Amino acid sequence: MKHLDENHLKANRAGRGSLAEAFMAMQSADECRALLKDLTTPAELEALVDRWRAAQLLDAGLPYREIHDRTGVSVTTIGRVARFLEMGNGGYRLALKRLQGEQ
Repeated sequence: MKHLDENHLKANRAGRGSLAEAFMAMQSADECRALLKDLTTPAELEALVDRWRAAQLLDAGLPYREIHDRTGVSVTTIGRVARFLEMGNGGYRLALKRLQGEQ
């Protein structure tokens, strides 16, 4: 990650808010996929997909080794996702609940 001075940090915080608003402006999964494809390289998008798949399988109670065998995602990445599921910012957990129809 690049080192930024305070002005750049403020601009990045504002940029994160603007990016979140751009995602919220998408009206379908297809539109969201198009935005993701424009924003990321194929490798970056694959990494995001890997993390999301790991989150779903962890939430379903699968062990790390089985998730790795099913997805090819490294055990290190699976462990990182598990930590964020438990002690992160709540984004994974909220998305999983919303997709399951919970509030």
